[in-house]
Amino acid sequence: MSRQIFQLKMSLAGTRPPVWRRVLVPAGYTLDRLHRVVQHAMGWRDCHLHSFEIDAMQYGEPDPDGELALHDELDVRLDAVLGKGSRFSYTYDFGDWWEHDLVVEDALTADPDERYPVCLAGERACPPEDVGGPMGYQALLADPTDPTDPTALADLVSPSHGLLHEWACFSFDPSRFDPARATTLLRHFC
Repeated sequence: MSRQIFQLKMSLAGTRPPVWRRVLVPAGYTLDRLHRVVQHAMGWRDCHLHSFEIDAMQYGEPDPDGELALHDELDVRLDAVLGKGSRFSYTYDFGDWWEHDLVVEDALTADPDERYPVCLAGERACPPEDVGGPMGYQALLADPTDPTDPTALADLVSPSHGLLHEWACFSFDPSRFDPARATTLLRHFC
């Protein structure tokens, strides 16, 4: 019997220029494994809570305190709730609220010579953790010396600018993304 593979495109909502990834994952993965795929393909560090929304149903890690009404992601296989053309969302970090739009672009037969998951393509680096969501990320990307940039910070020595760059470790390159490195991480951790 052939294994089915889903080709997923995940796009980070609210970012300009766009941050996105295209991955191949086994359709038999559970949502908790897809969570790890999103984390490693995008470049997150899995430091915060997350949830999926599929057809108005919320999935994630069950909350032991019962404050979040989530269906257990360990119990749900992708091929049981998704098919070609399905659209759904993944939210990471309920404070910064990083929403990802996901679409199943295709359903394929697995190549017996290929190891999955695979990151096929993507654009731009994932924002740094705890940068303040899409608005904080836009502020990080802003050119504080450009008076025509409406998101520009007041000046290079402002406390908020220094804090943003501390989060980004000064070596952050927003244009950088390497699908081969993402694939290595996916195969190691997913």
